[in-house]
Amino acid sequence: MFNKILIANRGEIAVRVIKTCKRMGIKTVVVYSDADAGSMAVEMADEAVHIGPPQASESYLVMDKIVDAVKQTGAEAVHPGFGFLSENPEFAKRLDKEGITFIGPNAHAIEAMGDKISSKNLAAEAGVSTVPGHMGLIEDTKEAVKVSGEIGYPVMIKASAGGGGKGIRVAYNDKEVEEGFPAVKAEAKASFGDDRIFIEKFIEAPRHVEIQVMGDKHGNCIYLFERECSIQRRNQKVIEEAPSPLLDEATRKKMGEQAVALAKAVDYDSAGTVEFVASGKDKSFYFLEMNTRLQVEHPVTEMITGVDLVEQMLRVAYGEKLAIGQGDLKINGWAIESRVYAEDPYRKFLPSIGRLKRFNPPEEGPLNGGTVRMDSGVREGDEISMYYDPMIAKLVTHGKTRDEALDVQAAALDRFHIEGIQDNIPFVAAVMDEARFRSGDLTTGYIKDVFPHGFEGTEPTAHQTLLLTTAAAYVHGVFARRAEKISGRMSEPGEQRNDWVVILGDAHHEVDLELGEGEATIRIDGTGHKLVTGWRPGTHLFEGELDGEPFAVKFADRTEGYVFRHRGVSVRALVCTPLTATLHARLPEKPKPDMSKLVISPMPGLVVSVDVEVGQQVEEGEAVCIVEAMKMQNIIRAEATGTVKAINVGDGDSVAADEVMVEFE
Repeated sequence: MFNKILIANRGEIAVRVIKTCKRMGIKTVVVYSDADAGSMAVEMADEAVHIGPPQASESYLVMDKIVDAVKQTGAEAVHPGFGFLSENPEFAKRLDKEGITFIGPNAHAIEAMGDKISSKNLAAEAGVSTVPGHMGLIEDTKEAVKVSGEIGYPVMIKASAGGGGKGIRVAYNDKEVEEGFPAVKAEAKASFGDDRIFIEKFIEAPRHVEIQVMGDKHGNCIYLFERECSIQRRNQKVIEEAPSPLLDEATRKKMGEQAVALAKAVDYDSAGTVEFVASGKDKSFYFLEMNTRLQVEHPVTEMITGVDLVEQMLRVAYGEKLAIGQGDLKINGWAIESRVYAEDPYRKFLPSIGRLKRFNPPEEGPLNGGTVRMDSGVREGDEISMYYDPMIAKLVTHGKTRDEALDVQAAALDRFHIEGIQDNIPFVAAVMDEARFRSGDLTTGYIKDVFPHGFEGTEPTAHQTLLLTTAAAYVHGVFARRAEKISGRMSEPGEQRNDWVVILGDAHHEVDLELGEGEATIRIDGTGHKLVTGWRPGTHLFEGELDGEPFAVKFADRTEGYVFRHRGVSVRALVCTPLTATLHARLPEKPKPDMSKLVISPMPGLVVSVDVEVGQQVEEGEAVCIVEAMKMQNIIRAEATGTVKAINVGDGDSVAADEVMVEFE
């Protein structure tokens, strides 16, 4: 086995590979840019080599720097992770020329299957059903509009070398093609150094099901069942699970065998994923593409099979035969993965950049009868950079059944606390409780269907209201007791009784609290409950048992009252006397300022272009400028019709979140 390998990547995947290498006794080297100098991966690796500035095009994508780092450290092989150079056949060829082992598939397989156009042609020749589309490259916007009309809307504009949700747009008319085509080309060029584009039919109401395959250098290849990845936003996966709620045993076998046949056609010899679009009506499926690398969502497969895919990649790269046969594999339980992103779900999921002032993930191990796994490459105090993907962590849970895995996932999300940036935890936690998702009725349009106006939070259920009211009353009681202690009028434990009104939003709840040490007897709107908790002031996660049932809510103290979060609910709680509650209800609401005449940057980033001029008449919804952050180009549109009064930024400028870029008269 290898003595030392180099990991040509960053973040959580670098940490993930290091963990397996440590278990196998393999030394590791990581490369890092200026932005990652103090990262967890650098801290965990045996050696680290600096390779340049934050921009990937000047660091992680530069082959010469990676090869030099290998030679400098004496590493024998390179694991590319995902993204960056992982699906670049020239990188695999370069390593081979230098006598360095590539921990991934052979260059021929990458070349044949990594390119979406050639892989579709190969699949078609092999008799695999493929999605209708224009397999030739599209040169310009005019041709893109023509081809789209011939295929029939809606269409998907895709970068040939794309991946990870980058370089993809869905267009429903000519105008959207005219806007989307140049944006996809620009994203493809920036992210992959390859701006080739093709267009295919977008199948509405599809399901995204993918098969994990593993091959060796001796002609053996197996499939490790499927993953359902239909919960997507902007073509980026958000929640994945294994197995799929859609497939039966016959369909699973047929899809798996087809994936293996396709892999064998190119002598595939590593971990890879064959992706299909499947119909929820008749379980028919069509080949989409093959990802010739380890997938982000690989942990759910590992959880249901017990197979460490990184270990298998290392072993087959070293030349070992697969020690696992198809008959050795069985599906054990169910696994769910939520991708925790640095983005604001309440602002159309725009990227959120900054420092992690608090980062307290749930503990790995047993939880509520299931198991929790956490894959992350950050710690409290680390900065989420504008230069890379906004994923903070992957939270994976396992249970005996899908419902159990979902329950454990929801409980783990309740215990995942982040401050300093916005995160999407409220959104993914809300999805865990949503009826359609629970039923397994999934499509890639799920988020758009269920949250057509974006995510605005959820209203508390009766049970959530009970939990939040209980937590608010207890927290206030502890603060009141602490104030008594400071003033010298301390009550004995069990003697303090308080009759309060807890205001959650507009709802008033009468509360009678008898506060003990780490427990309380509480009556809410006339019904008695027993609370046991270890919460103390300064702790931002309120955990306890209410009437014997465990729960957790996130807590923050405010100048007036408290803020509690549970799943998709975020609510301000006021605890006051009945008289104060009556007076509070009479307070007038503060009017919101009119911002319709201002175009504000919704995130920190770089201005790619300003598409209007002073004095120009702009219609509501018209594109005003483009801001790039975290490898994504975001079109900023006018919220109202008006005439441009002032432009405060120019192409190439850096902008902060909420910075005014354009003003209207």
